[in-house]
Amino acid sequence: MKLNNYERDGYKKYKKRNHKKHYKINPNKEEELLSSAYLLLKFCLFSLAIISFIKLVHISRVRVTRLKEINESYIYEKDKFKKLTNRFDNLLSLKGEQRFMKDQDQMITRDILRVIWR
Repeated sequence: MKLNNYERDGYKKYKKRNHKKHYKINPNKEEELLSSAYLLLKFCLFSLAIISFIKLVHISRVRVTRLKEINESYIYEKDKFKKLTNRFDNLLSLKGEQRFMKDQDQMITRDILRVIWR
């Protein structure tokens, strides 16, 4: 749909008249409005950055704590494995059965009936 020159000129005049009527804003007020909007935007982004940083610190602390617990558990199990491996090796070595029986005597508490088959 093409507009002829008369319609185009009428539309331009209508637009100018209505624009001036509805949008009379003082340039100082407009500048204040824009500066306050930018300030609000900066404040929101700064708050978002701080909250994200706090969350990141918390998550990092939790992960480090978990890794320390896993490391301590690993070291404990590793030491336990070494001890059991040495005991098993001693059991299979020369006279290992006698050493095993001595260990069993020490492990069983007193006041308990023991039966040792030889």
